[in-house]
Amino acid sequence: MTGPTDRFERQRDLVPAEALAGAVVSVIGVGAIGRHVALQLASVGVRRLQLIDFDRVDPTNLTTQGYRESDLGELKVVATAKAVREIDRSISVDVVADRCRPGSLGGDVAFCCVDSIAARKAIWRASGPSLRFWSDGRMQGETVRTLAVAGEIGRNRYPSTLFDPGDAHPGRCTARATIYAASIAAGLMVHQFSRFLRGLPVDPDVTLNLLASEITIEN
Repeated sequence: MTGPTDRFERQRDLVPAEALAGAVVSVIGVGAIGRHVALQLASVGVRRLQLIDFDRVDPTNLTTQGYRESDLGELKVVATAKAVREIDRSISVDVVADRCRPGSLGGDVAFCCVDSIAARKAIWRASGPSLRFWSDGRMQGETVRTLAVAGEIGRNRYPSTLFDPGDAHPGRCTARATIYAASIAAGLMVHQFSRFLRGLPVDPDVTLNLLASEITIEN
């Protein structure tokens, strides 16, 4: 049985390659959600990818984040870059083994997958005004929330979600996590990016409670 000769043939109408051609896409944080975002972006055809994270792979990351035993002790950006190149060796991958700082982002599309409100607020304050597309993924147990800014859509709403860290739930947002919830969150984020690429309106605020089978979409 002969399969498709073009790896992107089955998604061409959903993820336009021409819209991706010149995009430099940054993934800030390649933990539970961010690693899945990076791998999905590689699969949909992003040509230039920047990975930003200072952390190394530890044993808990094998179950919740999809890293391999052979990655233990490795910088997450290096291990994720390797996995991206195994999907498509032609992708240009830039790794930044550090925290995201002003001037770190290489393009105008960013996926924020950090685990604290304070970090999100600092990154948004420094880079938000210059971005065409921004997606923020959050997860607490089996509840995921994704936020998006595309052009002016969601731009006024997003800062209101950056509440004072003292008002946040105790613990990091990934303190209770599963790989399936992280993968779903990543899929929702990449889906919003595909809508943006096709010129469709994005959903600025989506919350999915897997346990209750409830989804809430706010504009």
